[in-house]
Amino acid sequence: MSSRIVVTPPGPKARAILERDARVLSPSYARDYGFVMERGQGAEVWDVDGNRYIDFVAGIAVNATGHCHPEIVRVIQEQAAKFIHISSDYYHELMVRIAERINEIAPMQEDVTVFLANSGTESVEAAIKLARYATGRRQFIGFLGAFHGRSMGSLSFTASKARQQERFFPTMPGVWHVPFPDPYHPVFPTPLNGDEGDAVVNYIEQELFAEALPPDEVAAILVEPIQGEGGYIVPPPNFFPRLRELCTRHGILLIVDEVQAGMGRTGKWWAIQHWNVEPDIVCIAKGIASGVPMGAMAARKSIGAQWKPGAHGNTYGGNPIAAAAALKTIELIENGMMQNAAEMGVWILDALAEMQARHPSIGHVRGKGLMIGVEFVKNRATKEPAKEMRDWIVHRCFERGLLTLGCGRSVIRFMPPLMIPRDLVEEGLSIFESAVSDAEKQFL
Repeated sequence: MSSRIVVTPPGPKARAILERDARVLSPSYARDYGFVMERGQGAEVWDVDGNRYIDFVAGIAVNATGHCHPEIVRVIQEQAAKFIHISSDYYHELMVRIAERINEIAPMQEDVTVFLANSGTESVEAAIKLARYATGRRQFIGFLGAFHGRSMGSLSFTASKARQQERFFPTMPGVWHVPFPDPYHPVFPTPLNGDEGDAVVNYIEQELFAEALPPDEVAAILVEPIQGEGGYIVPPPNFFPRLRELCTRHGILLIVDEVQAGMGRTGKWWAIQHWNVEPDIVCIAKGIASGVPMGAMAARKSIGAQWKPGAHGNTYGGNPIAAAAALKTIELIENGMMQNAAEMGVWILDALAEMQARHPSIGHVRGKGLMIGVEFVKNRATKEPAKEMRDWIVHRCFERGLLTLGCGRSVIRFMPPLMIPRDLVEEGLSIFESAVSDAEKQFL
């Protein structure tokens, strides 16, 4: 399991870089452990000391096609030799082509208009600005546990960690937060013939709308189809159909943040498609361009066409290198990688279910495709989060050659490249289970 670790990490070269980093880079970056990357190929990466790792992180679901896919490298190099940048004051065909492709795969039957950006938070900012512009309303609803970005508009919806908000208030006013339906940690009693999703929608309608927030003042509801930073929480079946019906009935726009869950990660282009629900606006980033910074906001044309020239814009959106990488990324995902994500996801969930039977610290396993969460608990009966144990496992995996990250209170998330082969999945899970076994000796 550790045969590919040649120097105890972080090794001497890595430590030297960590020391330099600490002197000049912002301390606001949150780093879990001292992995200093030297190169990557597919779902494997190497640090500066020669240690090899299996990558179950993919740059937080960014490297959808794996590290340095030769076709991605080729189109980046070819475009860089032509022109690297032209602002959105002008035109270029790649910008049109990527918008056309997004229109083809967007989770709406109606055509969409596309605003191209550089990141997820910019995509969310564009969506909330458009929602205000198109509806004339000023109020919004978000969810506890959500993560939508760190710029001020997006931050007003983000509610996954208190430290992300600390000393930044006031953020954008008019955002109301409600619980996200978590089948493993339900907040409300389940209604008759319903699930936790029904309970949350009932709360919005029967409590929030009835007592505090007139629905005709709500511009949009912003929601992740599967909560990312909040713990890879998959909502129950009734939630999105009920939420869509609520929005339609009150003239509220439904914005889905597919930044982490989209681009084939869950075995479908968009996670929202698992519930057969169409949003009004979708926010896209991370996996869209295989690591080249890019984001997009796609809105139903009847909504997006309301913007007038100058209502919103940017300098780098639609960058030709990013657009070229995104076009090739979509092609690769479409031609086998999305199917691999679906198949490997089923295999991993089955393997984790078997692992759960052997390990009392694993309280819950959940996910779709290659967006999978393992929640650790001190006691299955009480479901008390085992955060310290979770963190210990993340570090032990790193020491043995597997990159993972936590999320939520005590969850480890698996989000490898969509092309990851079965042998690397098996090797990674073997390292993971070994770390869990060692942790249980320490903590249980």
